[in-house]
This record gives sequence, structure tokens and C-alpha cells, in this order.
Amino acid sequence: MSRTINIPKEAVFQSWKMVKENQGSYGIDKQSISDFEADLSSHLYRVWNRLSSGSYYPPGVKGVDIPKRGGTRRLGVPTVADRVAQGTIKVMFESRLEALFDNDSYGYRPGRSCHDALEVTRRRCWQYSWVVEYDIRGLFDNISHDLLMKAVCRHFPETWVQMYIKRWLTAPMVNPDGTISVRETGTPQGGVLSPLLSNLFMHYATDLWMRREFPDLPWCRYADDGLVHCLSLKQAQMVRDRLARRLREVGLEIHPEKTHIVYCRDDRRRKCSDWPKTSFEFLGYEFTERFARNQETGHVFRRFLPAIGRNRLKELGEKLKKQPVLRAMFALIDDVAQALNPIIRGWYNYYGKFYLSRLQALSCYINERLIIWLKEKYRRSKKGGTKARAYRFLRKIFQSRPKLFYHWKYGFSTF
Repeated sequence: MSRTINIPKEAVFQSWKMVKENQGSYGIDKQSISDFEADLSSHLYRVWNRLSSGSYYPPGVKGVDIPKRGGTRRLGVPTVADRVAQGTIKVMFESRLEALFDNDSYGYRPGRSCHDALEVTRRRCWQYSWVVEYDIRGLFDNISHDLLMKAVCRHFPETWVQMYIKRWLTAPMVNPDGTISVRETGTPQGGVLSPLLSNLFMHYATDLWMRREFPDLPWCRYADDGLVHCLSLKQAQMVRDRLARRLREVGLEIHPEKTHIVYCRDDRRRKCSDWPKTSFEFLGYEFTERFARNQETGHVFRRFLPAIGRNRLKELGEKLKKQPVLRAMFALIDDVAQALNPIIRGWYNYYGKFYLSRLQALSCYINERLIIWLKEKYRRSKKGGTKARAYRFLRKIFQSRPKLFYHWKYGFSTF
């Protein structure tokens, strides 16, 4: 078969490595990553061959409902082979769009992290008294295909790229009940190309618009969550209303319950202390007035700072409670540590970046779950049976092995 498109085999292999690293569930063909890897050469060749000949047609995506605060969110999970195919286009062309995107766009971009967005937001909250916190309702589900394809055609003159992106946008979704949904809008959350395409859409929908309409106001966007820093309440109200109109123009809607004007109250700013909204959540962190200490003078003051949010603490507690190892009565304490430490380490690495002491509540809750586990495991011995005995037993473990659990290294134990 003659090749009409120049697809480097190396790009396909690089895409496969990314897919394997990210893991994830199987698609509608029920082929797992390990199944794909069992005959890797043949599967990669098939993807490359079809992409190169222009004959690649993506299968439907598997609709999966995942829990989120206040309901569920439906992800569209492509097959492993389709993830490799999408990733090939991403490997080949992501750098072209990266040169286009704005510095204040942080979501799903190489070399940029949530911590980067949080750090720049932290600094700006000290400089500006007001923040417009906005959320776009169903961004990934409601992106206009027509408007998106205009942007794609502008930056991808290659007709074969346009063809494949159009096919991916319109690939059907197989719902959990077996029904099939035809997609006329949106790019399913879960696809390899979806974050890149949504960033391209939002670049024209809001990012360029913000630079043109409000060149003096700093802003930060991470996917469908955004912040605009303002100097006054009047300015913040004007920005909120104009941003809502702009989103309607491109077929999107600002979320009325998740969009707020926030006053960044601290010791220096008390003029509008009666404003009802003086905190906001962004990327799992809650920005609000907190105590801080000057490292040189020891002076204590109040500053507008980020720390893990109360809602997120509750969610982590629920996740910990559901860990299977904490219901395994025949497991050893080392087994529990081996199972929980990677999870706890991830939480501390992310939520301990700012205001680490706020994680003391999480540390205490982890210890509480360990005490409950010990109480049940040794309910017929002197080590357990009662909460007090289990507490004393865990304290002895901590004293003899203070590095057994990751969170103990911070000294936030209950002992």
C-alpha cells in the first residue's frame, strides 16, 4: 500500500511510551495496555500503517462516569491503539501550538504545573484586592466543532491533520448502558488530544480576548477554571459580566454557582471586610486569610495565602477510608505502610507545597485510621481490642520506627 502521509515511526513509538506511562483503562475493545504490549510491534505497525495511508478511522470512545463533587463527570476513554494514534499527532505538532499559547494558560501544558499556577496566583493576590473566580460549565462537552476546526485549519495547513482531528471529534461515545451517542460538540475528556484542542479553543475564546480587552489585568487559567485579578469591586463586576458575554458568544456558559467575586482580605485590607466572599478554591487549594510569621522578626500577621482546602481534606479522608489494605485484618503493619505510603507521599508532595502545617489534620486522620485498623486486627489481644490499647501500640511503633509511614517524617503525628 502506498504511503500518502509522512508519519515517522519514532513519533508512534514515543506516543506509545507516553500511553504506557499514563496507564489507564481499556476502551470499547477491552484491550488493556498489557494486552497491547504483548504484541507491541504488530500493534504499533498497524497504527502507523493506517495513519500513513489516510485510512485510520477511530473507534468509538467508552463512556465512563466518575464521581465529582456534587455529581458525576463522564469521561470518554479511547482504546489503547487510538490513544497511541492521537498521541502521535500530539508528539508531532504540540510544539507548534505551544509557541502560540499565552504564558498565563497553565493547564495540560509541558513544563507547567499546578504549583506554577498556584504560585503566580499567590503573588497576585497580595498585589490586587479583588479576584473574579470563574468556572466554565461543561467545557470539554460544549466546545463548538465549527469554531475549533477554524482554529485547527489556521494552524494546521496539512489537510490530513484536519481530517484526522475531525474524525476524532465526531467519533461516537458508547455509554455505560450500551447506547451510542453521536457527538456534535465537545472533545471528550479522557482523549489524548482533548487537552491540546481545548487549549487551542480557549486561546481564541478567552486568552487572546483578555489580552485585548483587559491588557493591564493579570489572569490565570487552568483548563476550565480561571481567575482574573482586579483593583476594585466595580472593575471586578465589569470583568465578570463581560467575560460571561464573551463565553456566550463562543457557545460556552459561565457556571453561575462556581463563579464569584472575592475580596482578598488580610491585615492590610479591611475596607470591605463585610464582603460575603473572602476566600476561593483553585486546584484543590483554598485561598483565604491566614496567620503568617516573619522569619526574621518573628512578627505574626495575617496574609491572604493558599493551603489545602477543607473540601479536599474531606475527600482525601474518604479515599483513605476506602483503601482495601485498611480492611485486611491479616496484613502486617509493613504491608499497610507499603500500600499507603505512595498515596500519602503524593498527597504531601502536592498539598504540602504551600502552608504545610495545614496537613496536620490529614496526618491525624491517617493515624486515626491506623488505630482503628490495629484495634480490629488485635481485638482479641492486649495490643488492640480498645482504641486506647491500639493507640499505645501504634505509639510504640512510631517510637521505634519513626520513618515507617511517610507522614511521620513531618512530625505531625498525634503522639
